[in-house]
Amino acid sequence: MSSIQASRGTRDILPDEVSYWQRVETIVREILVRAAYQEIRTPIFEQTALFERGMGEATDVVNKEMYTFKDRGDRSLTIRPEGTAGVARSYIEHNLHAQGGVQRLWYAGAMFRYERPQAGRQRQFHQLGVEVLGSGDVRADAEAIALATEILQTLGLKDLRLDLNSIGDANDRQTYREALVNYLTPFKEELDADSQDRLTRNPLRILDSKDPRTQTILDQAPSILDYLGSDSQRRFDRVQQLLSDLGIACNINSRLVRGLDYYTHTVFEIQSDDLGAQATVCAGGRYDGLVSELGGPETPAIGWAMGLERLILLLQQIQPVSPSKVDFYVVSRGEKAESQALILAQLLRRSGFTIELDLSGSAFGKQFKRADRSGAVACLILGDSEAETKTVQLKWLKSGEQTAIEQSALLETIADLRTKISHLKDEN
Repeated sequence: MSSIQASRGTRDILPDEVSYWQRVETIVREILVRAAYQEIRTPIFEQTALFERGMGEATDVVNKEMYTFKDRGDRSLTIRPEGTAGVARSYIEHNLHAQGGVQRLWYAGAMFRYERPQAGRQRQFHQLGVEVLGSGDVRADAEAIALATEILQTLGLKDLRLDLNSIGDANDRQTYREALVNYLTPFKEELDADSQDRLTRNPLRILDSKDPRTQTILDQAPSILDYLGSDSQRRFDRVQQLLSDLGIACNINSRLVRGLDYYTHTVFEIQSDDLGAQATVCAGGRYDGLVSELGGPETPAIGWAMGLERLILLLQQIQPVSPSKVDFYVVSRGEKAESQALILAQLLRRSGFTIELDLSGSAFGKQFKRADRSGAVACLILGDSEAETKTVQLKWLKSGEQTAIEQSALLETIADLRTKISHLKDEN
């Protein structure tokens, strides 16, 4: 019988990789808490209509990539392909807008899209995102980008590039849409198949095409920056100035439009050349019309999301992370000694030490070999004689120094043990 394996497009995150994820989560939480963001956790599946209305029925995500199913009540449900729509739905449903002021929210979790799996892109993937709802102030745009930049820099990433664009308001985009369609229509038969389909449904997405021939045609296409109204242009200029004031360099990319219909004005991507074709590690923009489109009040908003798989790939390239070292490895043999070892291990854990208790029941020699391989700083040894005398052998693995200590005395010297453990860890 063949073994069952993980489904295509999913992967296990094994213990030796989890340390990277934990580091990212810790740094993100610290930075966002300091910026007065609060965590929100939304359901993994939602009504399909949420994504059709929020993201746009003409988008590739809705048309090709969503995992949609009918439940027993014949309701159409979709496993979330992104986080923003769910946060907006929650904002409306729970009347968060009635609390007044700006809602600064962040989330992290698994998302699902039916795509061709490749490095940094899976069908089940993880995103970390922030959403600022209730502020149309241009400073919200700059602050959101600055926080993303701070997170990536704090993680130690370098050689990052910020691409920035404005897609204006609804009127700007409609004017530009007409100009783009007029330009591309004579070239329709030369466009790739996806772009031919998008020409009538979602022409701005043609700007994202990776097809070489289509890209050549787009070289002479009109730029959306030439179709911004005066208010949109002033807003875009102000965003650039604020980023400059913050010391954040940006590259103006007039072809950057993002793939979802709810975006307005500011859109951006942060990319790394170290990721090959899947270069984007963070992306987002302003979406002033999404909340009202979903039935809520007019609510200006901006947000971004980071793909955690891509971020972890970058961190693994530049920052090897060693697993946390064990303080004490506990070796025991004999029924009475094993019982005392379990009690001692729990007491030391409650005192803040990292303890690995050998549960094999094998001979002392094999347990000692595992203690050496564990990377522990010290080994605690209990056999029949120690069990009878209520003592424990304390062996410092690097020096080989070993002493017998009463179990009660060991617990009375917690402070001294902690100091010595810390010192030896620093030496290693």
